[in-house]
Amino acid sequence: MSTRAPARIRRLAIIGCGLMGGSAALALKRAEHVGEVVGYSRNPATRELALSLGVIDQAAPDLEQAVQGADVVILATPVGALASTMVAIAPHLAADAVITDVGSTKSDVVRHAQAHLGMHVMRFVPAHPIAGKEHAGVEHADADLYENRKVILTTLPQNTLGAIATVEALWRICGADVVTMSPQDHDTVFAAVSHLPHLLAFSYINGLANQAQIDQFLALAGPGFRDFTRIAGANPDMWRDVFGSNRNAIQSQLQHFKQALQRFETALDAGDSATLEAFVQRSRDLRAPWTLNAIIPSRDDLTQQ
Repeated sequence: MSTRAPARIRRLAIIGCGLMGGSAALALKRAEHVGEVVGYSRNPATRELALSLGVIDQAAPDLEQAVQGADVVILATPVGALASTMVAIAPHLAADAVITDVGSTKSDVVRHAQAHLGMHVMRFVPAHPIAGKEHAGVEHADADLYENRKVILTTLPQNTLGAIATVEALWRICGADVVTMSPQDHDTVFAAVSHLPHLLAFSYINGLANQAQIDQFLALAGPGFRDFTRIAGANPDMWRDVFGSNRNAIQSQLQHFKQALQRFETALDAGDSATLEAFVQRSRDLRAPWTLNAIIPSRDDLTQQ
């Protein structure tokens, strides 16, 4: 049985002209899946830069004009700004506009959508692209950013089939592998594999910063330090919002980490070399199959994981 090609997006609105929204726009343009891209960012200089780089075709002066007449809207702001953004755009959305986002938490985003989008919530399909770069900003937008990367959709019970199909097609055309799960499961998973690791990296660096020998430490640090602390270079505004939005799931994962750290500390205090070796071996054994099966990206995933 033949499948119909996804309908071309006539007018796409990107709210937040940065790395994530800009990369989606470039990928869709390259695939000739979009007619016109309208962009809005609070900073006029960002809008003008996106326009000059060809990421967007028109820079909107406000949210109202950005979404008017758009058949697809991508909300690419930090998660902390999504509620106010939804309030502002809801009265101006076209009746059949499809909306998605790129936030790295989902339960809170769903709550905001249900509270602020009214009937438009039927066509709001939450998404989380598992992609990013070390540096944010529209100047780093890349049409290849989503190639062979996962995009998680946390579809809502009230979503129309047409809205889901539109968003799935959008991300597949960007090169992504689309996976669907519930908002709650999403937040539990990413608290464990993304949010807690970032918290630990930030905490480790802050622990070093409190010591008088910090300059000496950094002068002598090698590849292990670089690899472990890479994600500590992430965007502060974004991670402030993530930690606040997914607080409960992160706290749960933090308890598991504290328990493991306590077991390690107990073995260290006792000079129990057998337990220390077993501790390290278990970590190695659990991680090894993942490295064989996972797609290890060539770019740094700092902004969106």
